[in-house]
Amino acid sequence: MHNRLRVLRAERAWSQADLADKLGVSRQTINSIETGKYDPSLPLAFKIASVFGLTIEAIFEAEPAPGARAAE
Repeated sequence: MHNRLRVLRAERAWSQADLADKLGVSRQTINSIETGKYDPSLPLAFKIASVFGLTIEAIFEAEPAPGARAAE
């Protein structure tokens, strides 16, 4: 899953720790989400979207399934 978390955080000059505090998670969780090692739970994704004032879809993008064609 691709995400814009790092960019959105940087636009606000927030550290990973700042965002983690706002979400009630560890800094390591933020790092893992940003690097694609961990996909957030749906409740956490909603919290992230709320903190940034965006929709989940504006932050997270699912990777296409293998063999899937792009929309024409």
